[in-house]
Amino acid sequence: MSDTNTPPRPATVRDLLYFRHPQLWMTWPFLPVVRRKPDGEMEYGVLYDCWTVGRRAGYSATVFLSNMFLLPGTEGEILALPKEVFDAPEEIAAAGWRVD
Repeated sequence: MSDTNTPPRPATVRDLLYFRHPQLWMTWPFLPVVRRKPDGEMEYGVLYDCWTVGRRAGYSATVFLSNMFLLPGTEGEILALPKEVFDAPEEIAAAGWRVD
């Protein structure tokens, strides 16, 4: 049961620090993120360090819409997941995503 009376936590300096620095991610090359919808339901996403893993540019501010524990097994399958693409970490935070 979700608590719809609890407002979403605003983004913090810590969230932005983690969005920018994959070397801090305890579950590298993935960083689980969450976002609370207006109805209180939680959305799950994952940031993926595509640059360090596969030298693929353009994904540093991309939230792949999946629970980290349900990610597919290959990079190609991960990149094919539904996603929200942003230009900067600040935009990820402005869209409501937070470090889980």
